[in-house]
Formats: sequence, structure tokens, C-alpha cells
Amino acid sequence: MSRRTTRPRRPSAAPVSRVTATSPCPCGLPAAYGECCGRFHAGTPAPTCEALMRSRYTAFVVRDAAYLLRTWHPDHRPDVLELDPGQRWQGLEILETTEGSAFHTTGTVTFRAHYTSGGHPDSLHEKSRFVRHEGAWVYESAVFAD
Repeated sequence: MSRRTTRPRRPSAAPVSRVTATSPCPCGLPAAYGECCGRFHAGTPAPTCEALMRSRYTAFVVRDAAYLLRTWHPDHRPDVLELDPGQRWQGLEILETTEGSAFHTTGTVTFRAHYTSGGHPDSLHEKSRFVRHEGAWVYESAVFAD
């Protein structure tokens, strides 16, 4: 027997695209998610700041707030990260990378991330700074380019 309610229903957010281990990685590299950013989400440290940037973008796509917080420098990390349920990430362009290899302690990645919000297309153009913290790459800060 079903129960009816007179409470108004909340409008549902747009469906989230399902990313599986064999899906193309949302970061744009020609590899499956499980072999690309998925392994970083599962705990393997990113070897470069660009790999971390790509994996953080993908974490927004798959809505992995825990990974985003884990890879944020503790001096700058928010206590809670609430992802906008109406925002859908559409693609990532890496425009420039400086330093950020296994031989560096800092690096930057300038990128443009495309998304839709409320059905309207937009993009985020940012230069992100990464540093090594306890041996691993972490996101430190950003300057918005637009």
C-alpha cells in the first residue's frame, strides 16, 4: 500500500552523468577513467601538478568532494565543500603548465573549464598554484584569469 503526501515535491536536479572505470576520462586525456584520474581518486598520488589538476577537475565531474578536500593544502582548505547540484562540467582545456614535475616543489596550471549551470553555458578560466605538502602535490590557491 502506498502512502500519499500533500507536501510539495522538491524539483530534482539534472541527472549526473555516470562515469565508470571504463568510461573515457573526463579530464580529456585518451584513457579510461579507471586508468587515468580514477586511480588518483582511489589513493595513488598524482605525479605532477597537471595530473593533480586534471584529477581535481574530474572530481568535480564525478562529484567527489572528499577527494577535492584531501588534495587541498590544509592551510587553505575549507571545512566543508558543497558542490552545486545544478552545475555540469563539460570539458577541460589545459592552457599552460609551469614546473610541477617530480623535480619541483611548486607548479602552476592555467586552464579553462567549461560547464553549464541552470542550462546556461559558462567557463572558469584560472591559474592554479600547486605545492608539495608532505611529499604529495596539493592545490594551494588560484587567480581567476577572467
